[in-house]
Amino acid sequence: MAVKKEKNYSEAIKEVEDILTRLNNDDMDVDVLALEVKRAGELIELCKSKLRKAEEDVQKIIKDQE
Repeated sequence: MAVKKEKNYSEAIKEVEDILTRLNNDDMDVDVLALEVKRAGELIELCKSKLRKAEEDVQKIIKDQE
């Protein structure tokens, strides 16, 4: 079984942008719409988590330099 690797920040943002494009350009079935919105929410949470981690890392580096 293949191991699914977690998306990096850039990949996640790109997928969110792709979802937004589809939402703006297509007549989407309600069931598909719900799935797309759910996926976008998951990706946004992933991005927020990665940003928080990066901020913590930067703060640690700054603190260590003092």
